[in-house]
Amino acid sequence: MSESIYAQAAESANYIRNLLPEGLKNPGVGIVCGTGLGGLTERLDQELLFELSYKDIPHFPQSTVVGHAGKFVFGFLGEKRTSVAVMSGRVHYYEGHSIQKVTFPMRVMKLLGIHTAIVTNAAGGLNDEFSVGDIVVLNDHINFPGLAGENPLRGPNQEEFGTRFPGLSEAYDLPLRKQIHLSYKKLQLTSEKRRLHEGIYVFVSGPRISFETRAECRLLRALGADVVGMSTVPEIIVARHCGIRVLAMSLVTNISVLEPGPGGDSPIVEEMDEEGLRDFLAAGVANHNEVLEAGATAAKDLQELVRQFVDDIAL
Repeated sequence: MSESIYAQAAESANYIRNLLPEGLKNPGVGIVCGTGLGGLTERLDQELLFELSYKDIPHFPQSTVVGHAGKFVFGFLGEKRTSVAVMSGRVHYYEGHSIQKVTFPMRVMKLLGIHTAIVTNAAGGLNDEFSVGDIVVLNDHINFPGLAGENPLRGPNQEEFGTRFPGLSEAYDLPLRKQIHLSYKKLQLTSEKRRLHEGIYVFVSGPRISFETRAECRLLRALGADVVGMSTVPEIIVARHCGIRVLAMSLVTNISVLEPGPGGDSPIVEEMDEEGLRDFLAAGVANHNEVLEAGATAAKDLQELVRQFVDDIAL
């Protein structure tokens, strides 16, 4: 990049700020909506609302994934009318963006005045106690690409944002996690269909045409991961580098397949024709349409939980 990341983020933030209506220029809470969860924007006060496509913002990366609208929406959320900046859709590393571009929006949010970020995603469940539709509050993560050197803080440190080596042992803010559990109880969402857990998210780079292999899922689970996905962790790292408080939640939209596949010499396989084999192997395999369907079904509860949480943390 010919300009520093800070200079580019400042240009983007100034561009957005100059377009915002007077009442929306100072958002304090930033919300990142994962796959299928962009409907939160419909919960905003529709009387004073401002939308801006990512493609119109200088230096801003563009999303290409189904279920991601690719726009910033600014407005007021909840009974206490908290000013928020909502990212309806995010960009992913697997789309071909650099890890710095993937996390660029978080730096822009910092320069817009965001002090608290709520980051959501659709994820595969690795923990056998989780079900499709459950919500998982993240309390830690495993950054697989980061362990191999693909870290958003790699390269010259952006001193204007934060220190060279930010601590991540408490990346997922404990007071915010405490509050989300209280908000959940207040809404009485507790049910077999919409349970709230805490857990560890493992970030993999993707793309996953068939999602993780069975062996990979068993490996990730053995390492202690509860959910797996292709986003969020780089954003969390940059948010903490910038001094933004973070609450992150995964919506379990599919259950990863951990059981070993059948052997080619298995008696049950020998008795099946080609069509039977296809049906047998398809059982339980995740796909993007499944993610979208599960996200749509559970989205209303997650949106209501976010709304309640924003009201509860409002000053």
